[in-house]
Amino acid sequence: MKQFLVILVLFFSINACDDGDLEVKNIDFEDVVAAKCSGDKDVIYKIKDTEMLLIEIPAATTFLNDETPEGDPIEVAISSTVKVKYRQYNGAVSVDNICPAIPNATPNLMEEWNALAGTIQITSTAIKTTDTNTGATKITGYKHYIVFKNITFEKPGGTQVYSSFVFGNYNTTATALSFGFDEEVSKSSCDNRLFNFNGSEVLTLDTDEYATLFANQITTEPRTALLSSTNKLTYSLYTSVVNDAFFCTTPTPTIPSQLWIAEDGVDDVSGIIEVNTIVVGGNFEHTIRLKKVTMKKGFSDFYLGDDYLFGTFLLSN
Repeated sequence: MKQFLVILVLFFSINACDDGDLEVKNIDFEDVVAAKCSGDKDVIYKIKDTEMLLIEIPAATTFLNDETPEGDPIEVAISSTVKVKYRQYNGAVSVDNICPAIPNATPNLMEEWNALAGTIQITSTAIKTTDTNTGATKITGYKHYIVFKNITFEKPGGTQVYSSFVFGNYNTTATALSFGFDEEVSKSSCDNRLFNFNGSEVLTLDTDEYATLFANQITTEPRTALLSSTNKLTYSLYTSVVNDAFFCTTPTPTIPSQLWIAEDGVDDVSGIIEVNTIVVGGNFEHTIRLKKVTMKKGFSDFYLGDDYLFGTFLLSN
């Protein structure tokens, strides 16, 4: 019996040793807030007391301000230019130990693991605020959930392998669209498009049903149409002020820095154009409201609200 116990102890002792593939250290940074070094230094890092976990990666081309399709994350292979490192110091570490061109020499680096292979998976979702009165949403940033898949670390004395290792969230900011539009709508001088301008941004309604929607007749019930490929609502943001002349130039001088297109409408549900017409000073005044409209760019979207005023314009009798 005594011999059996000795053999059993030896068995567990041997199997507890690091054979290069066993997890011998619990590294957990999932709940630690991630940050990026300022400027052009493409390092995303997490700091926890004396430990640091970092990713060197082209941030501008990797963490795009767009959502990823469900079940289809961005995947980036670890390589000589895309690096993952774990570091252990002999004292409390800070951003000054990673971001400056010449990092602080203290505390001393005691141990470093370098990833030899693996894949970085990134799932991105929009961070939104909601207007409780109108239901309208605004995108203020993006949350990028990062997981390492089949990652192999080279460390002192061997390798460490994780089939799945959670880095956690890295958030980026997005400038909220100002949407500083007033109630004045302009009709294009070269076609039937309707514009609501605000400096470098414009809401455009381009409809094949112009003659019907904006007939010079007083309405007792609103005229309606559904947003579609032929009743198209777009939001465009440019780098300079735009106006009617800009859009009547062929071809249009520049492309927008952002282009959002309204989703197609559904009968009695969403994406509804509503027009009411009255007479003001001998002219017909058409007021356009947009009901339950969602704007989309790439895989991201925002909601204009339950009832959004596109604007009002006059047509002579």
